[in-house]
Amino acid sequence: MVVKLGVPSKGRLMEKTFEWFSERGVMLSRAGAEREYSGAVEGIEGVELVLLSASEIPRELAAGRIHLGVTGSDLVRDKLAAWDSKVAELAVMGFGHADLIIAVPKCWTDVDTLDDLDAAASAFRARHGFRLRIATKYHHLVREFLKINGVADYQLVDSQGATEGTVKNLTAEAIADITSTGDTLRANHLKVLSCEPIHRSQATLFKSRMAHWTDETRATLTELTEKMGLGD
Repeated sequence: MVVKLGVPSKGRLMEKTFEWFSERGVMLSRAGAEREYSGAVEGIEGVELVLLSASEIPRELAAGRIHLGVTGSDLVRDKLAAWDSKVAELAVMGFGHADLIIAVPKCWTDVDTLDDLDAAASAFRARHGFRLRIATKYHHLVREFLKINGVADYQLVDSQGATEGTVKNLTAEAIADITSTGDTLRANHLKVLSCEPIHRSQATLFKSRMAHWTDETRATLTELTEKMGLGD
């Protein structure tokens, strides 16, 4: 039995993951054509590379179909209820940094804090007869954050496309989304609330607690973590 390692299948996240493993003596590479989702592993025996989208990796870890996976910490925390009972962090990887933030229109000059947002949400409902809409892909994290901070009069609307454009398109009044530079927010005339981010995300190597770990795969994991200088 082999240890299945799930890695993002394309883009900068895949490239940086390959570099990160290479720097630690394990070579990962895509096998075959661009659209083939398999790969090769050199430098250690008993590890199979599985290429998946970053958003699929939390689900596959939780289902136990892969033993290890690289994805954003935001995705694991949002997609998996009681995430730390299903996966364990083996290493934060130092790239893929992004903050999950709440942003509102720049023209809302009197809305800068969460307290301001709460007051604006109450006023919005009184004026329009429905709750202020916050567009996001991160329902669990955003809902928990707003609950802790006492913001109640809102509704989350799902956004799987360009979340920053929902305010301009009149499908939401505010957004909660990942940002690294803030350029797209500024281009869409949005400003970030002056509070701590909902979550500071980065690429992380996770171990599945739900996968079937045999003596053989545990030995492979120990060899891998020792070779790469990680704690098991």
